[in-house]
Amino acid sequence: MRSDEAQAEPGEAAAGAGQRAPRRLIARDQLGALIQTLAGSGYAVIGPTVRDGAIVYDEVRGVADLPAGWTDRQEAGRYRLERREDGALFGYAVGPHSWKRFLHPPAELLWRARRTEDGFAVEAAPPSPPRFAFLGVRACELHAIAIQDRVFLGGTYRDTGYAARREGAFVVAVNCGTAGGTCFCASMGTGPGVSAGFDLALTELVGDGGHAFLVEAGSEAGATVLAGLASQPATQAALAAAEAVVEGARAGMGRRMETAGLKELLQSNPEHPRWDDIAARCLACANCTMVCPTCFCTTVSDRTDLAGGEATREKRWDSCFTADFSFIHGGAVRASRRSRYRQWMTHKLAHWIDQFGTSGCVGCGRCITWCPVGIDITEEAAAIRAQATGPGKPEVTHGDA
Repeated sequence: MRSDEAQAEPGEAAAGAGQRAPRRLIARDQLGALIQTLAGSGYAVIGPTVRDGAIVYDEVRGVADLPAGWTDRQEAGRYRLERREDGALFGYAVGPHSWKRFLHPPAELLWRARRTEDGFAVEAAPPSPPRFAFLGVRACELHAIAIQDRVFLGGTYRDTGYAARREGAFVVAVNCGTAGGTCFCASMGTGPGVSAGFDLALTELVGDGGHAFLVEAGSEAGATVLAGLASQPATQAALAAAEAVVEGARAGMGRRMETAGLKELLQSNPEHPRWDDIAARCLACANCTMVCPTCFCTTVSDRTDLAGGEATREKRWDSCFTADFSFIHGGAVRASRRSRYRQWMTHKLAHWIDQFGTSGCVGCGRCITWCPVGIDITEEAAAIRAQATGPGKPEVTHGDA
């Protein structure tokens, strides 16, 4: 669906390879028109909304459903909502949900079998999943989707359910203007500005009595939708303001991670004493893997009703933090919390690169915020680096103590 070129506006040159598409300005009320356009085209529009004390992703039917005037305050093991001084619709970082829950759902029916007079009739999963339009996708989340694309679509064996949901999705990205206390996407090179993987990209401009959005089309489908909205050419002042929004988020990162040599550092320190320190705090609750936008592990469960008339097979999210995850004949491969956390962190930041050519972390900070005991992956990486042995250890200079 996405392409490198967007439809040119009348009187404007088309964007060529390596060039940005012409950007337009739309008023706040046109965001409602965008939602209605997508819904009218058969999409289930999923966007941010306030529920149960958090900003979560759910179906939205208009601007009134969006978290106007809300922001989030996040630290290790802490999350709360606060009122902003303006009416920004996207003035928050990220909540506990990721778009993974729609593209790679927590539970997915694979098949159902029903007893008949002649035996069993097997029904496959529904062939036509919903067409999703995602509204408010951040740069780190675009990178997370791209990572899951490589996992589910880039190998020999494609996940057909994921492929059907992904290929029908329309993505409306939003450049970040607010960094969370646990965000570190700037360290990972995944944000806060979006660069690719979207149909439309918005930058919210709010202040001085005005509220508008700078819009960029990233695909032909996005350009077609944008052409149907009331818009005007972006002024130099608007472009400068949009750049300032992203740079403000970059400067406000709550965390940072040193990535130079990180893969070699973790792979050469499997017996580092820090793993014992983490294990003493870790609850093995699996929250970090559930909120992570890239974790993809699953298990398969079979169910049969008591009468023996129906059986189902489902694929469900699983986690490397559960004792059963690595269980084989004779016991679990990773029986301790130490080994499970080491597996997760080392896989995420090191082994993932060997498997898929990229880190499995996008710096969204969810694993820090939603850890009940506040374990911080950036802090743990820094602690291992500070007392490392082998490749990736800090270089000592004459100025070091």
